Amino acid sequence: MTASGVKVTDECLTTFQNLKLGKKLKYIIFNLNKDLTEIVVEKSSEESDYEKFIQELPTDGCRWAVYDFSFEKEGEGRRNKLYFISWAPDNAKVKSKMVFASSRDALRRKLDGIALEIQGTDLDEVSYETVLAKAMLGR
Repeated sequence: MTASGVKVTDECLTTFQNLKLGKKLKYIIFNLNKDLTEIVVEKSSEESDYEKFIQELPTDGCRWAVYDFSFEKEGEGRRNKLYFISWAPDNAKVKSKMVFASSRDALRRKLDGIALEIQGTDLDEVSYETVLAKAMLGR
């Protein structure tokens, strides 16, 4: 349970383990339930197109996501890294941003094996190019 009183559901953890170990899922999008009491899985997908994933993030609502990012690193070959994204667009309601911000750590702490965290308020901050640049730097 978080400082905000929000709990992470078992489905979140099971789906994350399936992404991490099963290597079939490419991403998971997490949301709060209607009552703002639990973090739930909103969507998981095997779709590997990063742009399609980004299109799933609402322009007016907060979300968290984990993406299995695959990239080529010169001299090291193909790499995969799990990225945690905190999505809080400028158009989201202030209350939503506050609840998401205060609940984020509870979810993040339960997801072991995350290589990088990204906070996005607009699409440029979570674009493929931005994430790739961070991946190449190893942070």
